[in-house]
Amino acid sequence: MQEFDIIIIGAGASGLFMASRATAAHKRTCVLDMGATPGRKVSVSGGGKCNFTNTHADASHYFGKNPDFVRSALSRFTPTDAIDWVKSHGIPVHEKTPGQYFADSAQNIVNALLSDANGATIIQNTRVISVEKNTDTFIVSCENNKKFIAQKLVIATGGLSYENLQTSDIGYKISKQFGHKIIPPRPGLCGIKTQIFDPSLSGISIPVEITIGREKLTDDMLFTHWGLGGPAIYRTTVRDCMDGFTINLLPNCDTFNWLRSQKTTNGKKQLKTILATKIPNKLAEFLSINNTKNIADIRDSDLQTLAQNINNIKLNAQNFSLNGFISAEVTRGGIDTAQISSKTMESKLCKNLYFIGEVLDIAGDLGGYNLQWAWSTANAVEID
Repeated sequence: MQEFDIIIIGAGASGLFMASRATAAHKRTCVLDMGATPGRKVSVSGGGKCNFTNTHADASHYFGKNPDFVRSALSRFTPTDAIDWVKSHGIPVHEKTPGQYFADSAQNIVNALLSDANGATIIQNTRVISVEKNTDTFIVSCENNKKFIAQKLVIATGGLSYENLQTSDIGYKISKQFGHKIIPPRPGLCGIKTQIFDPSLSGISIPVEITIGREKLTDDMLFTHWGLGGPAIYRTTVRDCMDGFTINLLPNCDTFNWLRSQKTTNGKKQLKTILATKIPNKLAEFLSINNTKNIADIRDSDLQTLAQNINNIKLNAQNFSLNGFISAEVTRGGIDTAQISSKTMESKLCKNLYFIGEVLDIAGDLGGYNLQWAWSTANAVEID
């Protein structure tokens, strides 16, 4: 049985960042991971460029049962701190859109994490079987009868997103063992499956406005063979969208009044020709339903129906479903934060047991928010 001061389960962004802090404090640190390589999700993030933070990170960009849980951790390791950390490793960064920071290479971020964690014992290809606590120590049992012991245990196992990168639910199982409640996990930041649009529209991307409850999002939406994707849909799926949402294909346009005015100004043109002045041709053809009449000959009531189908497309539990964890970038749900200290990430039910990163019931918006959450929660853990 190998003995350490701190055992971290999970060699992802939060786990490796936590390991770097522990080794800097001269703690005997062990990182256990079931995969073959550390930082697997980090290495594919941002299309290989790693969107490692967003300067707009605050509670409004995080989702879960209690988004306000993020405030303390984010205030003590801020996006500016993350940018400074990346730059301290000589990694070039650039601001792709306002507040959204990328590295030149995701692998460089992984390398920086491993460099900072140098001194920790990182054990790959090791599946954790069980955890038990004896008085003041945790005993972690792994495959092949390997056992590790430490006074502090940090669960950094992530969620179920990117399931092809060897993800696991072991973090949830461990938390339940110690009495923690799990908010049912589901995919977030993913595409959706729906049959309300024709597969022939696949590849078309347009700016849309999506309404979820009282919130409105404006971003690009992509038509796919199976349904819908793109930033607008990804951002929708991390929110509370399962009761339904609406899509406006022509934001800032009163489509009915616009079409009705076209009867006077362009009466001899076909409907699809008129629509094609604002949206791609294929989509215009699909929405006009092969109506070959001149727009002047189309009844206002029909134009009103068409306008509704453009400005107010309703999706609900009956006509869409989430694409699944294999392509999801984040997990909604996880360990209930009501039972976790927002200041230290320590369990309120078990002393010296900590949970960080995506394993918690906190999911960030698209654009660097989830990696910022990984850094901030790892920074929050008490080491001494």
